Amino acid sequence: MTVRRCAAALAAATAVLGGAAPAAFADGTPSPAAVPPGLYGTKDPQYDGVFRQSLAFLAQEKAGVKPAGQAVTWLTGQQCESGAFTAFRADATKPCDPKAMLDTNATSAAVQALVALGGHDDAVKKGIGWLKSVQNDDGGWAYNPGSKSDANSTAIVIGALAAAGEKPAEVKSAKGGKSPFDGLLTFALPCDGPSPSSEGAGGDPNGGAFAYQGDLKTGKLYANADATAAAVTGSLGKGLTATAGPADAKGTACEKATTPEQAAHNGAAYLARTLAPTGFLKSAMPGAESQPDFGNTADAVVALAADGLSQQAKASADWLAKNATAWAKESGPAAYAQLIFAADATGADPTNFGGVNLVKSLNATGPAPESAASPAPSSEKSDQKSDDKNDGISVWWIVGVCLVAGIGVGFLISGRKKNQQL
Repeated sequence: MTVRRCAAALAAATAVLGGAAPAAFADGTPSPAAVPPGLYGTKDPQYDGVFRQSLAFLAQEKAGVKPAGQAVTWLTGQQCESGAFTAFRADATKPCDPKAMLDTNATSAAVQALVALGGHDDAVKKGIGWLKSVQNDDGGWAYNPGSKSDANSTAIVIGALAAAGEKPAEVKSAKGGKSPFDGLLTFALPCDGPSPSSEGAGGDPNGGAFAYQGDLKTGKLYANADATAAAVTGSLGKGLTATAGPADAKGTACEKATTPEQAAHNGAAYLARTLAPTGFLKSAMPGAESQPDFGNTADAVVALAADGLSQQAKASADWLAKNATAWAKESGPAAYAQLIFAADATGADPTNFGGVNLVKSLNATGPAPESAASPAPSSEKSDQKSDDKNDGISVWWIVGVCLVAGIGVGFLISGRKKNQQL
């Protein structure tokens, strides 16, 4: 979710600084003057509206909260006739623009949310049908149809398929007959051989990790923690709200992976080794200082728990409880949802996570839910303390990093657009 988080930060910068968003992100949808009624969060939803709404619903379902009908109507109204979702439609009364960038990640998140809400079988069926129609020959999916597959998109589609009652292993590409798990395995780094980042030193510290994609020129795989966290849950056939799995007795050893389960173990082992020194993952954005990546760490906690490395998952969840609430307050509903997922996967209390009631805080970012869990008695006091405590990453650091990364992301999305035209 790194690119999506970066896009959201750039949107926030645009609102504060009065500048223009990078043209590379434009999909023809004008930036709204105000957040539409029913949508969670206060920042420009052009790049993440559907995604953050979906994560909010998934987190509320975990907490036993029934969202407002207005909020649900907003999400269902975003679906295109094809079954796909874009990142955001400013005017849902009009048909989807044929040139709009359809988004497998937004569609997969929305499908998982609609399944959790219940009563939206037709919308779920249409969403799954569209996802199947844009599967690549290698069995995987791209962020936008027409581009090369990537680990993150393939993993989140697997989560949508599983949530909808499909058997991901049986969803085969029209050409080649490859499954989503076949696609994921192509992004897994082997356990032996020299590391690309260790100048040929024996024994690859990145062994078992997943790459986002192979290098566009050489095809070489480079470890990516964000892609690894997504691929671990995907390889296990689980979605965004994956729960703790049976204990993984293999620890952090890396083994030759020929099955999705073995690849999941290797990916989780890589995450555990990487997290061990500090408890958090560091930002991999170009030009960034050595700063914690809270969202990536939360995703890694879910992945570790899903694989059964519960002790390692809990250690990082405890770190998040102490350090991540200020980040969530600044970042909005999707960030609160990620922390709720991490708390749920490790058996922590999301209504008292580092002294903060994550559920109450999430609910406050959108329309009042129809029914809500009772807040913890000390949540208001704790929330006030978190406002004053500067224990998280500042939005200005995020903006600075994302502006540096914007050129690279621009090329990435521009390339996807070109691929769609071929």
